[in-house]
Amino acid sequence: MDQAARRSRRGPGSSAGVVKGFTLPLHCSSVMPVCDICSEELACDSALKTHLLLTHLEDEVTCPLCSLSGVSYDELNFHINTAHSETGCGHTPATESHDGVKKPILRPAGETSSHDGKREQTPEDKMMESLTSKHRRLSSPRKGRTLSCPLCNLVCTDCFVLQEHVELHLQDQAVSDGAVCVCPMCEVVCDDSCSLQEHVELHLDCSTAGDIYGDLQFAQQLQEEDERQRKEEEAKRETKEFIQLQRQFGLDNGGGYHKQMERSMERAVSRGHMTPTEFHMKRIEMMETLAAGLDDGQTRTTGLVSALYNFYQRESKDGARVWLCSESEHFSSSDGDRGWGCGYRNFQMLLSSLQRLEQYTTLHTLPDSFPSIPRVQALIEAAWAEGIDPQGASQFNGRLKGTRAWIGATEIYAVLTSLQLRARIVDFHQPTGPGGTHPRLFQWVKNYFSLPSSTGARVPPRVVKTNLPPIYLQHQGHSRSIVGVEERRNGNICVLLFDPGCSPAEMRKLLSPNTSSAHFNRLRKFPAHLKHQQYQVVVVEGVLSEEEKQVRVMNSRSFHAERIP
Repeated sequence: MDQAARRSRRGPGSSAGVVKGFTLPLHCSSVMPVCDICSEELACDSALKTHLLLTHLEDEVTCPLCSLSGVSYDELNFHINTAHSETGCGHTPATESHDGVKKPILRPAGETSSHDGKREQTPEDKMMESLTSKHRRLSSPRKGRTLSCPLCNLVCTDCFVLQEHVELHLQDQAVSDGAVCVCPMCEVVCDDSCSLQEHVELHLDCSTAGDIYGDLQFAQQLQEEDERQRKEEEAKRETKEFIQLQRQFGLDNGGGYHKQMERSMERAVSRGHMTPTEFHMKRIEMMETLAAGLDDGQTRTTGLVSALYNFYQRESKDGARVWLCSESEHFSSSDGDRGWGCGYRNFQMLLSSLQRLEQYTTLHTLPDSFPSIPRVQALIEAAWAEGIDPQGASQFNGRLKGTRAWIGATEIYAVLTSLQLRARIVDFHQPTGPGGTHPRLFQWVKNYFSLPSSTGARVPPRVVKTNLPPIYLQHQGHSRSIVGVEERRNGNICVLLFDPGCSPAEMRKLLSPNTSSAHFNRLRKFPAHLKHQQYQVVVVEGVLSEEEKQVRVMNSRSFHAERIP
């Protein structure tokens, strides 16, 4: 290495002199230099140096006689000839391995060959031959960082390897007579070789500390990047799930009853089921009824509870006892609310019964006629505006009109409380029988209908039509109305349900006196038929005074339903 290159490696302020005791570890030939690794002949020493750096930079091995590692073949040769000269090792021309790559073989100077042309290997020879067949593995804390020896042409990526290499230079310098202990990195003159070695180690330790600190920063950056990506993916997933829930529960601004009814009639016209004239006539009728807040009555069926009473009076084969609610009408879902309007239709059924009971009509808070679904939505919004169930209102952003939002037991409770009706929610939050059944629910319904009618009667009648309104029954995804209960002689209990999903044509078949029992069996539901995880019921048990209503409004801010069990 020339003086200019050595000065550039020492850094600014370095002198142009060289340190005593150090020579360039290159093997030169008086005629033409030859590479000791691949036996290639080069034009000059400079070309040999370039060849070694570019071609054999990674072919680094370790010394078989001491702990030296991280050096190239020419450095290893120089080290063995100087530090282990007593072993008598020398060089032989390069030989070619089985993979076609020429590598030098280091063998003892006095080695002899056998009669068949093959040399006899000593243990030292086997060690040296195994050494030359391996490449050095570099352990780099940071990829792409290289360290250069300031005293020779060694280039490596491991600071610990560089430290051992420089220590060898310092040891050779201490052996030389009249050597000056000068730091090759900062030109500091030390008293002896031991002090110089400690001084150089400080330089190398600082470099190692810088690498560790840089690795820590890099690891922190990677961790922060992973955390940021995780949060972004989680936010995208939550947004997607929220949009799906909004679409499922009708909060996606897809239009309410009015728009769905219009789209349904437009499809009927396109399929030839309705003429354009009929479309315009029905649309005008719909607009008039919606403007008045009234239900058009096309899906309403009247007289079904009386038909049930007559049926059980005729059918007395199994000796069952039956309790029915007061007269109530059935409302089926229409094209305008199909898929989401069951809660509103069950409220219409409950309201049709309350409007026939004198106990509730004296309040003058009930609607005089049957409200349409948009009108029921407006009643629920008015209840929220009074402060009833603020948590439930926040889930819908305080708005139901113009949406296809599903409603449940809490919304029915809110509107009943707003109308000064004493309502109660009972939550059957888990099954109480085998196979996921709810026998406690069936017993509770039987007690609701049978206990008031059994008082004062010595021999209660087999079929009783009470003055109790129907029960609103809610489960995941659907709601129905319980209009009665049947207890058979063997103790089995079944409830009688009005389902908004049944069409008006099917329900009107029950009004015929010649209807078979198979049609009525569709209303019967035994415990094996109700196996959802959770059920909630809403019952009306009287009226509220103005003071009691205000207390319930205050209590609804942290609303808790009655739980069974």
